[in-house]
Amino acid sequence: MDANRVVEILAALEAHGVEAWIDGGWGVDALVGESTRAHGDLDLAVDRSQLEGVVKALEALGFVTDPTAEPGMPARLVMAGERGIVDLHPLVFDGTGNGWQQLDETGRHWGRYPADDLTARGVVGGRAVRCLSAALQLRFHLGYEWGDADRHDLRLLQERFHVGPTLADLLAPGDDRR
Repeated sequence: MDANRVVEILAALEAHGVEAWIDGGWGVDALVGESTRAHGDLDLAVDRSQLEGVVKALEALGFVTDPTAEPGMPARLVMAGERGIVDLHPLVFDGTGNGWQQLDETGRHWGRYPADDLTARGVVGGRAVRCLSAALQLRFHLGYEWGDADRHDLRLLQERFHVGPTLADLLAPGDDRR
């Protein structure tokens, strides 16, 4: 998934009246303003009420829904195409602009995207884009085990935006991933 494809996807969504916020690795690179590593996918937070338009826009670009993705809906919808994967995080917005991602089918577990953290702007392929704030990117990275790309992203967030502890501070003493 290169920067040109990201821009193409965002333009298609915009043409369908869909707002999207870049999350994950491309979200970090958007904040930094340059591509700093290879990306296999594009993570996007979108308004769940606009999901039908999102799917139509992505299908027009050759993406198809991946029914094997876990977790699936309502937490996320993954669409795969010849040139990459789009990992959609559907959000329900409350009256104050906070986005809420339903994490399970029961509706008892929700992830919060605070309104203030949805105001960040970045650049991908020379285009201004909406993305998650550096602080929210850091917080979301703390919710799972990291791979090399995640450690790269965490270092960038700390070095460029001074959010949270350093990667070395987050790892146990003696951990060779420092």
